[in-house]
Amino acid sequence: MSKGRLYLIPVPLGQTEAAAALPQPVLACAQGLAHFVAENAKSARAFLKSLPANLPLQQIGIVELNEHTPDSALQQLLEPLLAGNDVGLISEAGCPAVADPGATLVAMAHEAGIKVVPMVGPSSILLALMASGLTGQGFTFHGYLPSASQEREKRLRELEKDSLQSQRTQIFIETPYRNRQMLESLLKACAPDTRICLATDLTLDSEQIRTRPVSAWQAQPPPDINRRPTVFLLHA
Repeated sequence: MSKGRLYLIPVPLGQTEAAAALPQPVLACAQGLAHFVAENAKSARAFLKSLPANLPLQQIGIVELNEHTPDSALQQLLEPLLAGNDVGLISEAGCPAVADPGATLVAMAHEAGIKVVPMVGPSSILLALMASGLTGQGFTFHGYLPSASQEREKRLRELEKDSLQSQRTQIFIETPYRNRQMLESLLKACAPDTRICLATDLTLDSEQIRTRPVSAWQAQPPPDINRRPTVFLLHA
């Protein structure tokens, strides 16, 4: 029996119509699948309902893969694929397997000889880098930085030093309700001429992307980024 294919299905980054954020081949692929692995089943169903899917939602299998998934349950995620069924992987983060637990399933698929098919869609990391004006020749994504203020500021100084030495753009994110604290730490820890980009609400009508040196950010009222998804970029 031939094995199924694992399709990496991107989703919109917020309350955006799927057709406005995703190419038609991606929509058609997602509409036709009967098996999905998702970080959150509820939001995956909402995405499929918005397409809409070719099958009734009750007939579509959705299994969750997130930080709560035990290692003992991972192998069963491959079973539909090993039985010859195509499966879609859906993330909460736009593109599956990038800053996302879905990378575990992708690694398992490769080990099992299953074809992995990445599909085109919005990545907040790349969109932010593209629009920042900071170098894209060398960059590093760090995910989340320490939540404690002193540890966070220490880490920011390390990233700034590395950026200065390597000329790499440093990219990281924060839980939206801690965005203000992250910006305060950036303005406290970094040198006046270090450039900081805030890319907020990417692809939404409320999108804001601004790059300024620390000294310019310090000279103006703080931007409204509280509880709004934001990607932070730094270049010394």
